[in-house]
Amino acid sequence: MNHKSIAIDGPAGAGKSTLARKLAEKLGFLYVDTGAIYRTVAVKVLWEKADPADPAQVIPLLEGLEIHIGYDSDGVQRMYLEGEDVSAAIRKHKVSGVASQVSAIPEVRAFLLDFQRKLARESNVVMDGRDIGTVVLPQADVKIFLTAAPEARAKRRLLELEQRGEAADFDAILRDIKDRDWQDEHRPIAPLKQAADAVLLDTTHLDLGQSMNQLLFLVKEKIK
Repeated sequence: MNHKSIAIDGPAGAGKSTLARKLAEKLGFLYVDTGAIYRTVAVKVLWEKADPADPAQVIPLLEGLEIHIGYDSDGVQRMYLEGEDVSAAIRKHKVSGVASQVSAIPEVRAFLLDFQRKLARESNVVMDGRDIGTVVLPQADVKIFLTAAPEARAKRRLLELEQRGEAADFDAILRDIKDRDWQDEHRPIAPLKQAADAVLLDTTHLDLGQSMNQLLFLVKEKIK
């Protein structure tokens, strides 16, 4: 069976996960949040108190590493690390920076590449991340580059953290987002960039409903 794949790339805080999940639900596809997979590796690094910037400390942790993706009754992706549900832990603010650092290590990317491609071979998928259309699924049927201004992304992130009851500061979040963008765009392996055949969708001035409508329109145009 020839499965369909939709690749959604973009910077941190652009709303990829929320929109990709809703899109997958509407299409009846499997949703794969690849950022959550890298965050799960980051949690392992934190558990082991390893330096995420030091490949010599991170690479040995990959041997025998058990990562599993599950889905709850609503189709929401859940991440399991060595049998433990870490779906909440991976969303902690401190995990973001660590995930960005470990994702720059070639051995980590190679370790997770086959894991991600296998999901696309076995199911119709909506997969989001930083390098899905450029590296993970270069032959994807639809490629979307989803972005928004850093200030808009910082406001959304602030609201998200406040709703979870976490203390947050807008200026600190904005600074983190800009730092993360720079790291993602300048890493030597699979940097964040728009694939040549990807469609740009800027959601700076769009709310969630408007963004979803635009995304659905673009996808249906491509795979009709």
